[in-house]
Amino acid sequence: MPELNSGSPAPDFELSDQHGRPVRLSQFRGKSPVVIYFYPKDDTTGCTVEACGFRDDFEKFQATGAEIIGISDDSAESHERFASKYKLPFTLLADKGGRVRKLFGVKKTLGVIPGRVTFVIDRAGVIRHVFSSQSKPARHVEEALIALALLR
Repeated sequence: MPELNSGSPAPDFELSDQHGRPVRLSQFRGKSPVVIYFYPKDDTTGCTVEACGFRDDFEKFQATGAEIIGISDDSAESHERFASKYKLPFTLLADKGGRVRKLFGVKKTLGVIPGRVTFVIDRAGVIRHVFSSQSKPARHVEEALIALALLR
C-alpha cells in the first residue's frame, strides 16, 4: 500500500454514491478542491461526530468552493440511511472491499478497524494536506478547513 503525502497526485477512482450514481474524483479536477475523508462505519459514534461536524460547517466548506466526500466500505443503501438520518448535505461513497482505501494507503487501526484519514486535494488534483486520527473525529473538520484556507 503506497502512503500518499502532501504533494502526491491523488489517484483517480470511481465509486457509487448514496443514490447509486457514479462519482469520479477527476470530475472535480480544474473545478474545485476536494476533501475526502475515509471513515470506519456509518452510524457509529465517532463517525457520526465527524459527519455531523462536516455538516455543521458545510457553509464554510462551500465558501472555499470545496466538495466534501466521505468514503467507507458501507453500502450505498447504508450511506443513504446515514445521510438521511443526519441530513448530510454532501456525498458519501461506497467502497466495498476497500479498493479506494488501499489506493490512498489508508491503513487499518490495530489491523482491524478501517482507518480514519482526511485528504485535502487542490483543484489540480494534488494532495495538499493529510490528517490521520482514529480518536479525534471532530479534528478532521478543523484540519480540512485550515488546509483549505491555505490553498487560497
